[in-house]
Amino acid sequence: MRAAVLAGLTAVTALVTACSGASGLPSGPAPATTRPAAGAFRVEQVAAGLEHGWDLGFLPGGAVLVTQRPGRLALVKDGRTTNVAADFADVLVNGEGGLLGLSVSADFATSREFTTCQTHREGTRAVDVRLVTWKLAEDDASATRVRDLLTGLPVNPSGRHSGCRPALGPDGALYVGTGDTAQPSIAQDRHSLGGKVLRVDPKTGEPLPDNPFIGSADPHERRIYTYGHRNVQGVAVRPGTNQIITAEHGPDFDDEVNLLRAGANYGWDPSKGDTETSYDESVPMTDTKRFPDAVPPLWTTGKITEAICADAFLTGSRWGSNEGALAVVALKGQKLLLFHLDAVGRVKDVSLPPEFDDRFGRLRAARSGPDGALYLTTSNGTDDKLLRVTPA
Repeated sequence: MRAAVLAGLTAVTALVTACSGASGLPSGPAPATTRPAAGAFRVEQVAAGLEHGWDLGFLPGGAVLVTQRPGRLALVKDGRTTNVAADFADVLVNGEGGLLGLSVSADFATSREFTTCQTHREGTRAVDVRLVTWKLAEDDASATRVRDLLTGLPVNPSGRHSGCRPALGPDGALYVGTGDTAQPSIAQDRHSLGGKVLRVDPKTGEPLPDNPFIGSADPHERRIYTYGHRNVQGVAVRPGTNQIITAEHGPDFDDEVNLLRAGANYGWDPSKGDTETSYDESVPMTDTKRFPDAVPPLWTTGKITEAICADAFLTGSRWGSNEGALAVVALKGQKLLLFHLDAVGRVKDVSLPPEFDDRFGRLRAARSGPDGALYLTTSNGTDDKLLRVTPA
């Protein structure tokens, strides 16, 4: 099975030869080779007993917050996991929906604030996906709701394609990957917040003054950074650069790794230009025939799907030749993929560390910790784990 996957990835990444546009950014998938992972990895269990750990964030002093999709928040510190009491009664827990992404405020040391992505209901009615800012009590035992940072992201009552991964950028902005809720026209509709990457002020939820569509009369459009996405699951900032790289679910083909360009269209359109009312998933993930200016992915799975999820960069010299590599976890594929990129973001090669072969099941979250380790969560539904990955 591993050999087949390696062969498939090699074939996919060798299909298209890349070129660079005037911007110096890659304009298509780079030719890449798949090779064995360089070096060995040590995987330690930090915590167990979680349920669909969706995202995680690091607090001063070494604690880790973990959101769990059924509407629970855990705090892991000194080998002990405790429940953080918070009112998540309005969270719509259904299918892919629930308590999702997490971003710890840059000023947490003084504000004790963090922001979650969550599907929201009123009674039994699905209302939206929203960003909610919370304040963690001084004793870490509870959190109180401070504000609804941003509301109005579309939601599917089934929870499908809820997306919602936030990440703080090097510019201090909050970038938020969203899903298209499996509705045919949403990804291309710049009056909707679904199927997008948003760029907002992390304290107010307002659009930033240099956003690409800031001149629009529509406040939704003013918050959009990129559009034409299917279901963004990972948002990672490349250290020392302004590059934002996302991981995105395809249907049963073409999961994508994308480099964001302000204002760009990423080409997903199951409505076929509003001519199709059903959610036609046979269309290309990046339809450059319908949208000639659509940005091609850096990498794609081609004719298979791994259900790639979160992504994070390996930081620090301890990683040796893997320093600066992009780690992408997979749900269906139950693996970790390691990408080495060149300076402009093209994929040079992809490797599959064998330490993750059929060992941990579905992998959901990936964040680089302040200690330089890579932290992951499993998403198997029972006794899920928080894992710490370091070079062996």
